[in-house]
Amino acid sequence: MGDEATGAAEESARGRRTRRDVIREVVLVVGLYVAYSATRLAASGSWDVAKGHARGILDVERRLHIDVELALNTWTSQHQWFEIATSYWYQSMHYLVTPTVLVVLFLRRPLLYRPARTALMGATFLALFGYFFFPTAPPRLLGEYVDTVSETSRWGWWPSAAEQAASGASSVTNQVAAMPSMHVGWAVWVSAVLCVLVRPLWAKIAVWGYAVTTTLVVMLTGNHWILDAVAGAAIVLGCWWFAGHRYGLWAPRAQVDAELDELVGAAPAVLPPTSATDDGLALAGAAEPVPPASGRDDGEPDAARP
Repeated sequence: MGDEATGAAEESARGRRTRRDVIREVVLVVGLYVAYSATRLAASGSWDVAKGHARGILDVERRLHIDVELALNTWTSQHQWFEIATSYWYQSMHYLVTPTVLVVLFLRRPLLYRPARTALMGATFLALFGYFFFPTAPPRLLGEYVDTVSETSRWGWWPSAAEQAASGASSVTNQVAAMPSMHVGWAVWVSAVLCVLVRPLWAKIAVWGYAVTTTLVVMLTGNHWILDAVAGAAIVLGCWWFAGHRYGLWAPRAQVDAELDELVGAAPAVLPPTSATDDGLALAGAAEPVPPASGRDDGEPDAARP
């Protein structure tokens, strides 16, 4: 009954969606994106400070023996086909997959949408503090590393570094917003959402391949340090944990199934106008059970019947 109840609750939540709900969510997402872009530009910082932070990160990685960026980036730059493949991944997946998953959740899985949206927006907002207070240059700007995305621009739609400089595009993008890496953060968010949606254990493991691949790509292309990736992933996972508790996402499966069964088994007339299903998966108190009808109108107890 658990899967049937979950499906019925999802259908009920979708049915209560109004135009006001849609507008509110669009305004929230667009507003955050505008704030994200504006803050990245305003927090560009000085090149000297950003490069100093980058070298500091590299020093820490060397002490920890995790400074793999140069080896990965050098190998990539020596294999043109791989340069092109990783450049396409870097330039497209970040902007296609995350919005697609968010829209699908809004339309098809409203019980999961709110905690997922809250985690994504919260993590993105927190990342702005990193860009503002800790501007960091990516590896590709330190001289030893190759900007493979720029080198493969003739095979894609993105401009090369020289074309950006000539057109003034570098003045409208923040080149020193490497810490934390939200390329990795958003990829971790996608994998976390898919991990909740799929059931088989092998599928739950497989969906994390997207986050792992993106983490490798940002280092292969010289766009992030491994500690940038760790910071981005940590912020998203922390916000995911918080949002999950806020919306009851981590409630025991037996409890969720029992509450959904009770909700679906209740008569529609006793459901409140705004059910707790809109706020997450913890549905306790969403509806009162319907008392069984005695089949008599005169109020006489059944025990008195002959």
